[in-house]
Amino acid sequence: MLIVTAHPTRLTAFPAFFRVDSAAVLIVGGGEEALNKARLIAETTAQIRIVVPEGETPEADLVQFVLDAGYNLRTGALQDNDFAQVKLAFVATGDAAQDAKIADEIKARHIPVNVVDRPHLCDFFTPALVAHAPVAVAIGTEGAGPVLAQKLRREIGAALSPQIGALAQLAADYRDKVESTLPRGAARRQFWNVFFNGTITQAVERGDLSLARELADQALIEVNIPAGYVWLVGAGPGAEDLLTLRAQRVLMQADVILYDALVPESVVTMGRRDAVRIPVGKRKGCHSKSQSEINQLLVELAQEGQRVVRLKSGDPLVFGRAGEEMAALRAANIGFEIVPGITSAIAAAADMQLPLTLRGVASSLIFTTGHDMAGDILPDWARLALSGATIAVYMGASVAASVASRLIGAGLHEDTAVAVVENAGRSGRVMLHGLLKDLAHLENHKELRGPVMVIIGDAVAGASLEDARPLAQEHTAVQQTPALHILQAGEKEKA
Repeated sequence: MLIVTAHPTRLTAFPAFFRVDSAAVLIVGGGEEALNKARLIAETTAQIRIVVPEGETPEADLVQFVLDAGYNLRTGALQDNDFAQVKLAFVATGDAAQDAKIADEIKARHIPVNVVDRPHLCDFFTPALVAHAPVAVAIGTEGAGPVLAQKLRREIGAALSPQIGALAQLAADYRDKVESTLPRGAARRQFWNVFFNGTITQAVERGDLSLARELADQALIEVNIPAGYVWLVGAGPGAEDLLTLRAQRVLMQADVILYDALVPESVVTMGRRDAVRIPVGKRKGCHSKSQSEINQLLVELAQEGQRVVRLKSGDPLVFGRAGEEMAALRAANIGFEIVPGITSAIAAAADMQLPLTLRGVASSLIFTTGHDMAGDILPDWARLALSGATIAVYMGASVAASVASRLIGAGLHEDTAVAVVENAGRSGRVMLHGLLKDLAHLENHKELRGPVMVIIGDAVAGASLEDARPLAQEHTAVQQTPALHILQAGEKEKA
């Protein structure tokens, strides 16, 4: 939030850091702004307590965030236990009168409060934050000593122009005009890029504020409303550090992010914080949107001038239905780009340190799904397996037995090496090894909840088995998933 003071040389807000470890942060509201504050506070070690005022329904994205993170969300009026251990509070109901009333109630308990988009009600303001825990980039010298404090003050002071205050005031003067004139997203970013990186800033530096205003008015008129654009982006197997640099760059350019169920929240949040995030994922037996609905949504958003990232697990071109989406975008004459990702087969092979091709053993590689084996006719790739090809099977545990029996029936030796990796490329991966005749045991591994990759072939015999368990060894431990607990008015929060 930009803070402009009427006094030219003094601040009306004092910058400080709040210690929130072992404390709670209260968020009141059920919409997008409440979700944004929850995402921000989730980057700290503070407890998050969310209360949705009575009569307001929490938005689906907020409910999903709470579900994924294991937080508690309660509906109804504020109660005494809502304030226990609370160090800070955010109010984001979207209703001016209700915001003011709730802010007064919180302030009466001597708790600092921030009311979203209502600076006159705020006790504190949230700074811009670049967070990659445990590192947060801001400016603070607590405990660092006076020498370092003076060094930082000199260096930062030298880097900032003496006219930075005037430039900030001019930007504040244009903020409302920009928001009422230009659509949210790329158009506004284009204006501010021109504002801060060209002749407008140069005019302010020279002290010519009249010229700066003329140039700003001209820039506002000359902004080109950009055409919509779509990136089909591979998120890789799910680990943030396996996302490509290009994928990370376009995530920071996107106005809207449409993401699959298998893409973890940690990857989605690598996009701009103000980007609209829309889950369109598909899991077995649960499709939030059909493929035709996703195609239509991509087209509609791009036609509105939005820059859209369609974020897919693995690689968009490997069982990612990119072909259908490309066809829809071409038919609507919308520009798009493919950003490749690391497909799960490659990540699984890297986890097991196994060669997918091996000179003199396997000179070809096949990507397929276990569901190809569901028909009466044996797929062509199954015949290729007999000639030594390595088969990477994207499959669920439920079809493992049928895949194994049909391949053995087709002539593939039952002692052919097999590797199985769940959640390939991630820190919580599970690795299993065995022979083709052992593959049916996969159904007994109830601990496998994530996507499963099976690699079959003689080249697999070269895999590292140090961290892998035998397929035939059953493991029944079930990982518990945190459940969403929405407390109703009058119900006490459980410790």
